[in-house]
Amino acid sequence: MRIVLVGPPGAGKGTQAAFLAKNLDIPHISTGDLFRANISQGTELGLKAKSYMDAGDLVPDEVTIGMAKDRMEQADAANGFLLDGFPRNVAQAEALDVVLKADDMQLDAVLDLEVPEDEVVKRIAGRRICRNDSAHVFHVTYNAPKEEGVCDVCGGELFQREDDSEETVRRRLEVYHTQTEPIIDYYRAQNLVVTISALGKVDEVTARAMDALKK
Repeated sequence: MRIVLVGPPGAGKGTQAAFLAKNLDIPHISTGDLFRANISQGTELGLKAKSYMDAGDLVPDEVTIGMAKDRMEQADAANGFLLDGFPRNVAQAEALDVVLKADDMQLDAVLDLEVPEDEVVKRIAGRRICRNDSAHVFHVTYNAPKEEGVCDVCGGELFQREDDSEETVRRRLEVYHTQTEPIIDYYRAQNLVVTISALGKVDEVTARAMDALKK
């Protein structure tokens, strides 16, 4: 299966992508991993991306598309892939269609993870990270520490990252609604969109997604 995963920040795309890719036995291709791999390997596209990032500029679509194309053409993606974080806008979605058509491929589904905006804010703004070890993550509602502001694991101070503040989350949601959400209508016109609720436990959402994809 060739799948695109979409949804607002805080919808759990990364978590679901990992579980779905494992269940479907296809590679999980995320934009973040593409950038890290190309930059660490010093590829031509990686060097281009790094030059834009170092200058504080957005990486142009053609660079991101080039990385995705290279990754989708690797042997382990011959039977399908799950794209997470790409395409990010309609221009990228159109470019992806061109790339797939050139390789005589097409998407099977676009899985849209739906989460109410207030829940997104609650999920992200409630996160607290340990200053001693960023792998120690808590949540004021869903995974509260025994003592407020103190890490259960090592006793370090828990803090809210600047990126997790409510104001920042709402700005990220605005960007999502403006830039990324329009791809849902783009793919809906191709009868590819499958929308599921991303509320509930991780395994419940995964089961819901698998059922929807089978249909």
